[in-house]
Formats: sequence, C-alpha cells, structure tokens
Amino acid sequence: MAAVFPANQVIVVGGGLAGMSAANTVVELGGRSLLLDKSSFCGGNSTKATSGINGAGTKTQKTKSIPDNAEIFIADTLKGGAKKPELAKVLCANSAADVDWLVDKFDLDLSLVARLGGHSQPRTHRGKERFPGMTITYALIQMLEKVAEKTNRARIITKAEVFKLVQSGRSVVGCEYRKAGKVVKEFGPMVLASGGFGADFGSDSLLATYRPDLLHLPTTNGEHCTGDAIKMGEAIGAATIDLEWVQVHPTGLVKPDDPDAKVKFLAAEALRGVGGLVLDANGQRFCNELGRRDYVTGEMWKKNKPPFRLCLNRAAADEIIWHAKHYTGRGVMKFYPSGEDLAKDMGIPLQTLVDTHQKHFEAAKKQEKDPDGGNFPAYPSGKTWDEPSGKTGSGKKFFHNIIDGSKVATEPFYVAIITPVIHYCMGGLECTVDAECIDKSGKAIPGLYVAGEAAGGIHGNNRLGGNSLLDCVVFGRVAGKAACKFTFGKDEKFKPCPVPSELKELTK
Repeated sequence: MAAVFPANQVIVVGGGLAGMSAANTVVELGGRSLLLDKSSFCGGNSTKATSGINGAGTKTQKTKSIPDNAEIFIADTLKGGAKKPELAKVLCANSAADVDWLVDKFDLDLSLVARLGGHSQPRTHRGKERFPGMTITYALIQMLEKVAEKTNRARIITKAEVFKLVQSGRSVVGCEYRKAGKVVKEFGPMVLASGGFGADFGSDSLLATYRPDLLHLPTTNGEHCTGDAIKMGEAIGAATIDLEWVQVHPTGLVKPDDPDAKVKFLAAEALRGVGGLVLDANGQRFCNELGRRDYVTGEMWKKNKPPFRLCLNRAAADEIIWHAKHYTGRGVMKFYPSGEDLAKDMGIPLQTLVDTHQKHFEAAKKQEKDPDGGNFPAYPSGKTWDEPSGKTGSGKKFFHNIIDGSKVATEPFYVAIITPVIHYCMGGLECTVDAECIDKSGKAIPGLYVAGEAAGGIHGNNRLGGNSLLDCVVFGRVAGKAACKFTFGKDEKFKPCPVPSELKELTK
C-alpha cells in the first residue's frame, strides 16, 4: 500500500477521545498522525462524559478486591443490548489493558469505581475530581499537542471540515477538507472518529430519516454531531448498521429558568450508581434506578407524571460531591437543607417522602438478608424485594447509601429535575474486529477505519453506561494499530519513525 502512494501518515478525523486514542497510538507505534477537526478546538462530546470508563480486571479493581473479569463484562454487555459477540469481546477483553494504559501513560487518576446500570460488578472508573471524560480526553489532547510541538510525528488542524474521501480503486487513500474557504487534499489511510448524529436535526438529516419520532426531544450533543463520517462512508459504498437505534438517556438536566433549551447537560449515571433515587411528581419511585437506560426512559414515559426528580441524600452526594456542586453551580441541581424543604418545594406531604425512603430502606435490608427470596424478578438476574421496581419486571437488587424514613425530615438533599434526552447513536459505519469499515458485500475497504460513536454494531440496541469512553479508547487504539499495520507494509518496511520508548519522551 505504502508503495502505491505517499502514505507516510495516518489521517484521523475527529478530535474527541476516539480520535485522540487513535492518533496517540499511531505515534506510539512509530507512525505519523494528522488529526483534523471541524470545530475550533478538540474534545468533542467526549469531554462531556460524566460517569467514567469501564474496565474489567484493572489494577484499580484489584486493589479494591473487586472480582471482575472480561467474561463477566462480556456477559453484561451482551445482556445490556450488544448483538455482535465478536465486537463485544474486543471491547471488554481490551478494557483492563486500555484503562491501565490511560493511567500509566497519561498519569490519570482513575482510582474511584462505581457500579452503573446493567453492570453486575463495580467497574466504571473515574478520578476524584472533575468529569472523567474531560480529564481523560484533555490528557490525550495535551500529549498529542506536545508531540506536535516538539516533533514532526503529529499535526493537529482545527476548523478543518473533511467532506470527501479520496479513493484509488476500492482503497481509501486520503481526503479533502475545507479550511478558511480553501479545499485541501491530504493522503494516507483514514480513521473516521467524528462522532454520531445526535444533533443532526435538519429535514434531510439522519435523525429525520431513521428516527423522526425523536426530533422533538432535546439533546446532550454538541452542534458538530451531524453524522459526517457516516455520510462520507455511505458516499463510497460503506455499509451502515443499527442507525435506527438512538439512545434516549433518562437524566437530561432541566434548568428551571430555561426548561425548553434544546441542548441539555447530562446527569452522570454515577449519580444513580451512588444511590440517587428517581421520583415522579408525587414523590413516588417507579423504576429500578440501576436498570438499562432505555428501560428507565421507558418507565418515565409510561408513568407520565413529570416533573421527574433525581434525589441524592447526604451520603450519596458526598460520594460524588464534585459533580453535585458543579451541577448546583450551573443551576441544574438544587441543594435542600432538609427533606421537609424538598417536600414543600415539590408540593407534596413530607410523609410521602418519608414513606418512599422507608420502603426503599426496608427492601434493601431484606435483599441483604435474603438476596434470593424476593417476590419480584430482578435485573440482570435473580429476585428482589423492591416492589416499585419489581413490578416493572426489572427489579433492583443493588442498593447503595440507603437511609431509613425517620431521617428524611432533617436529611439534606441534592436534587435535579430530569427529562429524557437524545444522547448516543448506537448505529454507524459497520466494522470488523480490526475497526475496518466494510462494504455492503461484507468486504473490508482498504485504508478506511472507524472508531467511537461513528462506528456501529458495537453496542447493539442499547449502550451500557461507561462503555462509550471505553469504546473510544479500545476501538481508537485498534484502528490506530490497524492503520499503522496497513501503512507500514510487510516487515514494517515503510515505518516512518523509530518507536519511542514512551510517548512522554517525545514531549521533552
């Protein structure tokens, strides 16, 4: 391939976590990377990810004696919605090594672990401060920026809108992009990592084509999420998969003074993982807070008693206090000195909140004493004593930071009004286990790779929380490695640079 055209670089489209993982991996392997992003700065939606990154069998889990492994994680991911076991295996089996890569190579703190909905073990990693998507993505951006500054192994060009893939026969050999009114061509194999189409609201948009029923909903996606990679891939005959599967997240945060805003902040799923309860307008629980996202959203729509609230007691809030204070500062969460104040603001009797918490407390205690004796089916398996969730057929079996009803009147709470929001596109360009895009006959398209939300088929009809950042890192790295192998040729004859001992060495 490299003998056919001057492929002394791998071109990455998109500067979020998938693109940055690919670009850093290319440099790490002795290649050169060119990263193009149409926004004025890199980061994308990855910087908004609030719950963390999943890993099974990580060093952090081992220090906490959490009995997790790739097999358990694969089973959870398949039960959670994934339909392609071979892709789920890549995602989950690489998770420990790739989370450890972030910690070891980029000096990241991922020392806290939570259990999110659909997971049978605590495996969602985050640091002690800030949003994990922000800290992880910025660490990789800063590394690539320093490499670009100190060497000729990396380039980053922003405000560069890639609009066309260049081909030689079936092979993709480069792209064309617009910048400052000019069209520029670059040559090299392509890694498409420009995100999904969760903000593609035009009349001929992917959302309008595949999910017109969702066009009225708000979104958590930035305006750059218009499905560019998918559209460019389709234009050269690349296959797509699962484009109708768009995840509606149950906990978009409503700002009371701007309730109809089209773009909304997302409440981290970890807020439910630490013990947050979801209440309807009458102060009643009605679902398993740790169920799948599509399930929780579905129960909200069935209940149809908004406004819905996400309520964290003192212990739950303390476990994730940076998030709680951040949301409060943004005006999308409110601190109540007591349950009495909360009940008054909700316009319901205090006794309702007391009873709701007491029933939850009693169910948790029964679950602890007799985990298999409950009256209702639990998710992902077994039985539960928790009636509000159990009646839905997807009962709650994991309880965290519970309080008994007698404490509610004087207990401080952090509370947010929540609403379902367009969050994530499971569909995208269909790919192999090596992140190669394929055509409609199932053959790999030489020189074209995909990673992150632009890729389809990895999550099936529902993505588990914490799997998006993981998907970005795992398939970003898989794509980077595959593109290098393609570019370097047999016996790595065309490898442009020596392999660095450490990425950090290139920044000195």
